Amino acid sequence: MYTIIAKTPLSHNVSRMEILAPPVARKALPGQFVILRAMEHSERIPLTVHDVNTQSGTVSMVYQVVGAGTRELDSLKAGDSLHDFVGPLGMPTRTEGLQKVCVIGGGVGCASAYPVARSLHEQGCQVHTIAGFRSREFVILEEEFSRVSDLLKVMTDDGSYGEHGMVTDALRALIETGHRYDQVIAIGPLVMMKFVSLLTKEHGIKTVVSMNPIMVDGTGMCGGCRLTVGGQIKFACVDGPDFDGHQVDFDEVISRSRMYEEFEKREREENCRLFRQEVQ
Repeated sequence: MYTIIAKTPLSHNVSRMEILAPPVARKALPGQFVILRAMEHSERIPLTVHDVNTQSGTVSMVYQVVGAGTRELDSLKAGDSLHDFVGPLGMPTRTEGLQKVCVIGGGVGCASAYPVARSLHEQGCQVHTIAGFRSREFVILEEEFSRVSDLLKVMTDDGSYGEHGMVTDALRALIETGHRYDQVIAIGPLVMMKFVSLLTKEHGIKTVVSMNPIMVDGTGMCGGCRLTVGGQIKFACVDGPDFDGHQVDFDEVISRSRMYEEFEKREREENCRLFRQEVQ
């Protein structure tokens, strides 16, 4: 059992959870993930490591409540324990040797982008960060990013906070004003990563994207995170989650991710109904 040390709400339906797991804390690197189960019969949930504290032996993850599994996870509080907590898994993000990088996070994907930005900053790399959100109420980790970024741009779709527009608008503006990046690292919704990759391809900028949004099992056995990269079949959980954004077949990935939308919608509605009955 793995004790929950702290649980902190960050925005609407998004929270940070700090878990006591010394073996994972000693080994976890930016870009890697863990698999957890909230309770004995809960589903397995892959979550990217957000932060580690090797001295206290804690690992932090950020999650968004979107279904039954994350709703069960969110029902736990500090002092409770997770039934399972396995990791670190996946390949870490490669950050060595880079001099100037633009890190882009979209929504809850910013939680995964933060440790990458911090690692680059600690290595002496010049870090420009673009964080995109739907509106002000969904903004997370602004203070944390400001501490590890030489330049930080917060974008909102509706203009309610920061600058109005998409992360690609901010990236295009930076490129057109003369900034030259060794690499762009994008983590967030599939559509966001697709259009970031299309933009950087125009300018010949190497781009790494994290395919953690499509992971399910975390061991390569279910095939749910299968994708085509450079014409070859890969699995996000074992071969990634980081891939060359210019080689990923985003149209295929996005199409496959929508196959179960109706089923997931029905499951969410049913679980919400059952959860309300339990509360009553």
